[in-house]
Amino acid sequence: MTLSRRDLGFGLAAIASLAALPAAAQSGLSAEDRATLATAQTYLQNLTSAQGTFTETGAGGQRRSGRFWLQRPGRMRFEYTDPAGLLVVSDGSNVKRYDPRLNVFRQVPLGATPLSTFLARNVRLDQGVRIDRVTRMQSGAFALTVRDSSRPNDGSVILAFAGNPMRLQEWTITEASGARTRTQLTSLTPASGLSASLFRLTDPTRRPGRN
Repeated sequence: MTLSRRDLGFGLAAIASLAALPAAAQSGLSAEDRATLATAQTYLQNLTSAQGTFTETGAGGQRRSGRFWLQRPGRMRFEYTDPAGLLVVSDGSNVKRYDPRLNVFRQVPLGATPLSTFLARNVRLDQGVRIDRVTRMQSGAFALTVRDSSRPNDGSVILAFAGNPMRLQEWTITEASGARTRTQLTSLTPASGLSASLFRLTDPTRRPGRN
């Protein structure tokens, strides 16, 4: 069974100040847009190891919460406390999801998910992605609407930044069907010495000796 973007639960939710994004996509980037893009790229490139908490709102309005850890390149862990036990782990090659309530394990290559750009060794928002929109607020907050340039019809990701000092506040993933998954980062702090075990997840449904 394939693992959809909604299954993975990687939306980040629009905060109130960025909820009303303009409907018209920009055909080109101005000098100011490119400067904003460079600011976001530098921030993401420097976000090499971090941890925090999140609240996620799915396409059906259901809310989930939990903790997360990331270590670039390639590694991230979402550990849900509501519902308890749900795990989504990127080990650098694959993104894996285990739901203990249903005893279901699924995985998909990291490169097939929106996380691949965010978790890359070198974050490049000027290569391999299409910037549909740059939105700036008077407060200094801004948002980027991004698509995979090789698969533009697969959906889009909105990355939103705010605060002083600036940090990633949320992202929203819109699937090709129009379904959205949103998650707000309620905290995000640098972390060091993260255990490698955080980013490992073996299939708990496999029995010894099972092929």
